[in-house]
Amino acid sequence: MNSKLLETVGRLVAQNPARARVFEKHRIDYCCGGKLPLGDACERRKVSAEEILAELESCDAARDDGAGTDWTQVPLTELADHIVATHHDYLRGELPRLEMMAARVAKVHGDHAPDTIELHQVFAALRRELEEHTMKEEEILFPWIRRMERGGGPAGPMAPSVANPIRCMEQEHDAAGAALEKMRALTNDFTPPADACNTWRVLYAALDGLEQDMHTHIHKENSILFPRALQLEEACV
Repeated sequence: MNSKLLETVGRLVAQNPARARVFEKHRIDYCCGGKLPLGDACERRKVSAEEILAELESCDAARDDGAGTDWTQVPLTELADHIVATHHDYLRGELPRLEMMAARVAKVHGDHAPDTIELHQVFAALRRELEEHTMKEEEILFPWIRRMERGGGPAGPMAPSVANPIRCMEQEHDAAGAALEKMRALTNDFTPPADACNTWRVLYAALDGLEQDMHTHIHKENSILFPRALQLEEACV
């Protein structure tokens, strides 16, 4: 058996971020579902493991080792800062704009396309959850991780563990992933109807972009930042 089939999907992307394109293509979840072994993930999505392995090999062969950043090697503080500046700031700018468009489409088209009303409701709830989630990461979890890396903060068997807020963040990631899946289902894979207005089309394209960014965002946390923070805490105790 190919050893990659036993490796988790999240770890495979951590080793080479370009592999995310393969998993995105086949709708294999590498963020919230990143702890699943590749073989199990292929079985769950009912896709050929041999085909996925071949595409991963092609991806690896084409890899430019000088491009991008290996987030498994940079300091945790740098990775946390990158997540805030790249993904959290993206959400701060995009979420209000998307909710405004979703509300407009639901108001104008909801009478003959009721799924747009439910889409707006699902998105509005997701926005609230993501805004609370990023605040907790920026005010609690990320400062905790930075403090550990500097050698500060509580330590010892009776001290609180960073595993507690990490577990909470992972649960919220799962909820966000479920909301994204719901929105994809409501929008026919973000495909607007033939007679859709420009706002409707822009909304669906932007939701597709949001999903892609969220997959990358959650992957960096679930599969790289959080495991490394837990390893650091274990080494310090």
